Amino acid sequence: MTKTPRRPANPLDAAEALFARPRKVVAAPPVERPALPNVKEQVTLKLDSDLLLYFQEDGPGWQDRINDALRAAMRNDR
Repeated sequence: MTKTPRRPANPLDAAEALFARPRKVVAAPPVERPALPNVKEQVTLKLDSDLLLYFQEDGPGWQDRINDALRAAMRNDR
């Protein structure tokens, strides 16, 4: 049984192997998943300080109150 050499025996083949471009692995395109309904998403939002104080006056739940106000504005716009 003949063993095949681990390295190319021909110097030209060895040089070509050194400078050959690596083969690119084609990755699968990312799967776009539809947004789930009624799932909240974290965002950064800049608000005027007096507006923020207005919603924070009633204590915890101020982010939900802002969300409700924005939803009401969205519905009134249509």
